[in-house]
Amino acid sequence: MNISVTIIGHNEVDHLIELLPQLNWVDEIVYVDCESNDNSIEIAKNQGCKVFSRPNNSNLNINKSFAINQASKEWIFYMDPDERISESLVTEIKQVNNDTINSAFKMKRRNHCFGVWLKHGSQYPDEQIRLFRKDHAQFPEKHVHEKLKVNGKVGTLENDLNHFPYLNISQFLRKFDFYTGVEAGYLRDAGTCITFSNTLKFLVLKPFPRFIRRYFLRGGFRDGLPGLFFAIFDALNFAVRYFKLWELKKISKTNKKNS
Repeated sequence: MNISVTIIGHNEVDHLIELLPQLNWVDEIVYVDCESNDNSIEIAKNQGCKVFSRPNNSNLNINKSFAINQASKEWIFYMDPDERISESLVTEIKQVNNDTINSAFKMKRRNHCFGVWLKHGSQYPDEQIRLFRKDHAQFPEKHVHEKLKVNGKVGTLENDLNHFPYLNISQFLRKFDFYTGVEAGYLRDAGTCITFSNTLKFLVLKPFPRFIRRYFLRGGFRDGLPGLFFAIFDALNFAVRYFKLWELKKISKTNKKNS
């Protein structure tokens, strides 16, 4: 096949148990564990993965890059533990060995949340570049949500990648807390201040238009209560990261006074 699958994970044992056996069509699986306290490492080793341990960096792309660097094949297919690949997509991926034009391929991703495939509200097609030549793509490693930068042409695969990021609301809220905290750190590092104009921007001007666009204009309402839930929290993300920025600055001032 000449394709390596690379995965990073933190306490993802339930996903790994389901995902790894489905990857028996590749020559190599590189798994980078990020300080898990479950038995993720044992599961990965039992499935024949090349296993590495790394600190659980909040910028996930640093460890994604590390995993890619450990792969030995020409083509890399990066996967998150909560993603699943269909047989039709596997068949399509196998054909890239003969491709001499493209340096990478993008594909549509179906986000299944709370047991529902979110087809609307900007949740689909959610295009992702996941298949690429090892020496032709990399993460800039500056932001947790950054995209791969590709040197060369990007083709398109027809079949979808399935994604199961949130099985329940509690899991969503844990990840929401994590990502808003990371985003607040980026705002702080960028020098964003707590001002009237920024308060207006993050609490009003950004959230409300985003909710209207995703829920009404892009049809999020067609996905029922899950569509409403994600439209609301997608908009609230701006407000929560701003409040967390305020909290970070408050803590910083307190520490300076006490030092």
